[in-house]
Amino acid sequence: MIEIKFTGDELWNRIERAVEKVKDRLRRVTRALNAAHIPYAVIGGNAVQHWVAQVDESVVRNTQDVDIILNEHDLDQAIVVLEKEGFLFRRSAGISMFLDGPDAKARDAVHVLFAGKKVREEYLTAVPQVDEYEMMADARTLPLLRLVEMKLTSFRRKDQVHLLDMISIGLIDATWIDRLTPSLRIRLQELLDDPEG
Repeated sequence: MIEIKFTGDELWNRIERAVEKVKDRLRRVTRALNAAHIPYAVIGGNAVQHWVAQVDESVVRNTQDVDIILNEHDLDQAIVVLEKEGFLFRRSAGISMFLDGPDAKARDAVHVLFAGKKVREEYLTAVPQVDEYEMMADARTLPLLRLVEMKLTSFRRKDQVHLLDMISIGLIDATWIDRLTPSLRIRLQELLDDPEG
């Protein structure tokens, strides 16, 4: 049985702090990369939030980390710039990340994918380039089509949930099928056919 440690205002404060820490991490990273003119794109749950909030903020989900795309040749410059913001670069188990301070865990990190590289060999497509992007709230994020392609490529449970959220508010619909490669079409059709999972 799990022991309940926090109740009332203390519990609400912990929840608010957890959400704000991720937002603060995202702001610090994007502000520093913008100032240094280093190309990047926010991806993952934060990118989904940016797109979904434009249509229906009640569908916005919190996320526990920050994910970005960088050009691999910009990594050394990004390390210098982000160290000034308190981030420490680490590579662990093939994953590149910026830890938010010396005592941070991997979940308190900015995870980095490299443009044009496959995340996993079995993935259907490579990570998109960052020369094509949308500015949202002072952050560069992928155009919606590229973000959807990434989510369909990964197609983990959380990716499917993000896609279903976008379907539920009309950001994605059956007209998207023809924009995708055949293998990604099958995955999107599966979600469109059974939006309740």
